[in-house]
Amino acid sequence: MSKHEQSSISKRAQPLAGVRVIESSMLGPAGITTHLADLGADVIKVEPPSGDYIRQMTWPIVEGVSLMHLHLNRGKKSLVLDLKNPEAVRIYKELAKTADCVVEAMRPGSLARRGLGYEDLKQLNPKIVFCTLSGYGMTGPYQDLPAHGIAFDTWAGIINPAYDEEGFCYIPEHASIGIHAGPIFGAFGILAAIIRARETGDGSFLELGQSDAAAYMDWYRSESHLAYRRPEDVVTGNASDDYERRAVGTKGMKEGVRYQMYDASDGVVMLMCSEQAFWKNFCATIERMDLFERWPGSKFADHARNNRELQTELREIFKQRTCQQWIDLGNRENFPMAPVNTPSNVVDDPQFKERFPLYPHEKHGADMLPFPIHFRGEEPVAPTKAPEVGEQNSQVLGEVLGYDAAEIESLKEKGVFG
Repeated sequence: MSKHEQSSISKRAQPLAGVRVIESSMLGPAGITTHLADLGADVIKVEPPSGDYIRQMTWPIVEGVSLMHLHLNRGKKSLVLDLKNPEAVRIYKELAKTADCVVEAMRPGSLARRGLGYEDLKQLNPKIVFCTLSGYGMTGPYQDLPAHGIAFDTWAGIINPAYDEEGFCYIPEHASIGIHAGPIFGAFGILAAIIRARETGDGSFLELGQSDAAAYMDWYRSESHLAYRRPEDVVTGNASDDYERRAVGTKGMKEGVRYQMYDASDGVVMLMCSEQAFWKNFCATIERMDLFERWPGSKFADHARNNRELQTELREIFKQRTCQQWIDLGNRENFPMAPVNTPSNVVDDPQFKERFPLYPHEKHGADMLPFPIHFRGEEPVAPTKAPEVGEQNSQVLGEVLGYDAAEIESLKEKGVFG
C-alpha cells in the first residue's frame, strides 16, 4: 500500500460519524449502543448522580471496575444529570433536539415519567428515533417482572437445568444469548429507523425485549418443534435418515458419525463430512477408501447415524494426528474440520488472532475483542476507554450545547449534576 493510500485511509470518517445517540441505560442493555459507538456514533450516556452500578456488577473486577462496564460502555461519553431536577430535564431535551436517537435501556416508561418519553421528544425533534430495550418488552404478563440476563435464556428454553451430586438444581455453564442478541437487534432497528427518518422526516418508537431476541435467535429449534406438531406424513425427517424424524436441532446430532467430535492426539476436533463429496475427500486423504466403498452415504446431509462400527474406526484414526494436523489436512484436501476450542483458549487460536486484534488493557482497562465487522481498505478506529461517572460533563455541555464555563458552574450550583 502506498503512503498516499495509507494517508487516505487514516483520514476516512467512521461509518456512523455524524450520528448522535442519547442513552439512558442500566447494566447489560447498554450494549445496544456499544455497537453504534464502535462504528463511530457519538453516544452520550446520561447517568444519575450515583452512576450506572454496572461498574460494580459481576466479575471479573479489573482495578476496581467491572469488565462488563469496560466493554459495554467503551467509546461513550458520560454526562451526569439528576432528572429529578427540572433544569436537568430541560438539558436532556436540548440534547435530544441534536440527536438522531434516544435509547431507554431499562424499564420501559422510565423516561416518560420524567417528561422525556417519545411523545414528549418528538414534539421537539420530529425525526427522533426512540428505542426502548428491556427484559420482556412493553406488553405481556411479564412486562413488569424484574429480571437479569440469564432469565431471558431460561424463558426462551435455551438453558437446561443441571443438578449437582447432592441433587441441587443449578445454572450450568452456557453462552448467554438474550443479553447479547437484544442489543444487536436493537442497534439494527435503530439504524433502519434513522435511515428512514433522514429520508422522510418521521421518527419512530421501537421497543424490544431481550427475551424476544433470545427466542428469535433459537428460532430453528422452536420452529422445528412447531413443524413436528403437524402430521408425520406432512413433516418428515431427512431423506438420508429414511425420512425418520430426528430429535430437534443439535440434540439430533448425538448419534452422528460423519458429523461428530473426535479426540485427536492433543485435543478434540470436529469432523463434518455429511456431504458425500467431502466424505470421499476425507477417505482418500487418510488412504482409507475402503471406508468410502463400504459406507458411501447419501449425496447430502448423511451423518451415518448410529453406525458404531464406522465410529469406532474413526475414533482410532483421529487419535493418530494432532488437532492442527487435522485442520491443515481439511484445509488442504477440502473436507470440513473444525477446532473444538474453549472460552479460555479460543483467544490463542491462529484464526482468532488474525480476526480479533485485541484492544489492550493498557488503553482500555481490559483486553477486549473489537467490533467483528471489517471494512476492507479502512483502518479501524479504536473506541475510547469506558468513562467514569460524569467524566464528560463539561465536554458534552460545551461542545454539543455550547455552554461556557460560567454556565456549567451555574448548573452545578443548581444541583443539575446531583
